[in-house]
Amino acid sequence: MVKLVLGFSHSIGQVFIMGYIKRIITRKKPTNNSGQKRSRADKSSLKKNLGENIKTIKGILGQSPDVVVRQFRAGEDGELAVGVIYIEGLADRDLIQDFIISVMMQGRNKTGKDSELSFGDGIFKRLTDLMLPVGDVKDIPDYDSLFSALLTGDTVILINGCKKGLAVSSGGWDKRSIEEPTSQTVVRGSKEGFTETLRTNTALIRRRIKDPSLWMEVKSIGRRTRTDVAVMYIKGVANDRIVEEIHRRLDRIDIDGILESGYIEELIQDETYTLFPTVFNTERPDIAAGALLEGRIALIVDGTPFALLVPALFAHFFYTSEDYSQRADIATLLRLLRYLCFFLTLLIPSFYIAITTFHQEMIPTQLLISLKAQREGVPFPAILEALLMEVTFEILREAGLRMPRAVGQAVAIVGALVLGEAAVQAGIVSPAMVIVVSITAISSFVIPSYNLAISIRIMRFIMMFLAAVFGLFGIAIGLLAIILHLCSLRSFGIPYMMPMSPFVAADQADTLVRVPYWGFFTRPRLIAQTDMVRQQRPSDAEPRPPEGNE
Repeated sequence: MVKLVLGFSHSIGQVFIMGYIKRIITRKKPTNNSGQKRSRADKSSLKKNLGENIKTIKGILGQSPDVVVRQFRAGEDGELAVGVIYIEGLADRDLIQDFIISVMMQGRNKTGKDSELSFGDGIFKRLTDLMLPVGDVKDIPDYDSLFSALLTGDTVILINGCKKGLAVSSGGWDKRSIEEPTSQTVVRGSKEGFTETLRTNTALIRRRIKDPSLWMEVKSIGRRTRTDVAVMYIKGVANDRIVEEIHRRLDRIDIDGILESGYIEELIQDETYTLFPTVFNTERPDIAAGALLEGRIALIVDGTPFALLVPALFAHFFYTSEDYSQRADIATLLRLLRYLCFFLTLLIPSFYIAITTFHQEMIPTQLLISLKAQREGVPFPAILEALLMEVTFEILREAGLRMPRAVGQAVAIVGALVLGEAAVQAGIVSPAMVIVVSITAISSFVIPSYNLAISIRIMRFIMMFLAAVFGLFGIAIGLLAIILHLCSLRSFGIPYMMPMSPFVAADQADTLVRVPYWGFFTRPRLIAQTDMVRQQRPSDAEPRPPEGNE
């Protein structure tokens, strides 16, 4: 009887589950009628009647007041009905008035009678070749091309009786001037930073690399935003397989909008569930140019001053542009200091918790007596004391970033000093813990990459919990797990810890240390696999003294 009941229940469960799966599979996806309507209108061809075309354009754009439609008569006897359409704020009004409308209304240019406007199939060729003194002119066969041109700042010319139009380059929106980067400042080096305009950013890179092999391919990503994303690389230096992989990942993106390069970064990265960044971002053109010369690929996204560089390895997040502006010995010292601060930020609170909780025999006697005297009135264990101070400082740091720039930094510094002093006097934390948290916070500011610094801040809390439970053994386990995880990561197929793991002896010239420039002979081996030679090896690498009078 029991078996019969169990079997019957099992059958009912199977029927219920199969029916539920069938309903999910056959369920119709919700449709967006307005989106389908616009899609059908966009792909249809233009009509011959000018009035119908203008009515359709205004209807799709919702009668928006920033859409300017100028209709007039052109030709020798005014036999042509012409419509000029542009979006105010995206197009240059003076250029449209002086070089498009005025020229067409006059009916001829300085070349004489041959350039008169007359109705016929060759009217657009006559406009393009003889009349319009503008840089870029292209044909528009359908509404899809029309809206793409119109919404990027171009001016659309439609003529009654013609089933196509012209898109004239007339972009003239307001843009921010080139300024010094705020997130990657240097003492010595370039003071130029990327802006929110794609063409300005690509020009800043081309001004530094005057090589015809610097190729650029632009993709439009986002069903509604249609954001331009430029893929820049040096042909013959960049790995072709990495370039193809980037194009595949970009082509797979199907999203309604791209508003910042962070969208692209998250959609193309190799690993999602990792704390370490595998795509490098920068707002400095000189860093992007240096990466291109190494064989890496730059992704420039319109609307953001941050460019993406791939592949991005662990060592790249410790580089700064100032490393290549200073002498080799100074650059090496600063780079080693950054690696030291990486370990200090990650491990100092953990070591303090582990030693004061489990391994007090490792502390010198005088120091141990001093620490015990300081913690005599503290009611919390070391882990809670450290968590309280670390969380408080993270709140102050975030508040300093979000507050107005004039007062944010002052509030963060004063808040840390006041809260730290008050906590010590109240007996909530010990003075030694305030020193540990202060050194940890200051060390985190030395790391040049903001993304990597955030990752270390998160891992610091994990290491603190391991130290509170297992002591130094927990710290060892955590470090081993981090190393194994780092060695398992890839950035577009390149090992994340390269050239340290796998070890590449030729690439050690610019990893932990930076050798003088006469020591840079080859590019990174796993990134650039075609043109590997940076400079010819001299017969004598040592600099020779200048010849002169003895």
